[in-house]
Amino acid sequence: MEFLAGEGASYGYRKLTVLLRRRHGLQINKKKVYRLCKQMDVLRPQRQLKFKYPKRLANNRVLTGSNQLWETDIKYGLIHGEQRFFFLLSIIDVFDRAIITYHI
Repeated sequence: MEFLAGEGASYGYRKLTVLLRRRHGLQINKKKVYRLCKQMDVLRPQRQLKFKYPKRLANNRVLTGSNQLWETDIKYGLIHGEQRFFFLLSIIDVFDRAIITYHI
């Protein structure tokens, strides 16, 4: 287990499984490597994922009906035959997520 020694070792159980299979030719499953690493107490804490969506920008507003708050959405795509881009601008009602108007 010299791969786990040292401060800068960044081997997780998946990388360690691949390493044991390739270098040492072991038939070993990643779940078994995980169990062994857990018993040896060499697992690092799992990172916490930071969710970026959904972004709710209207957190400080109380919406009771439609047409009180609108959002804009811009999308673009490629017109294949002409090798040109197009843009689509939509105005969306936040209360019921309906499209108020759009512009191409």
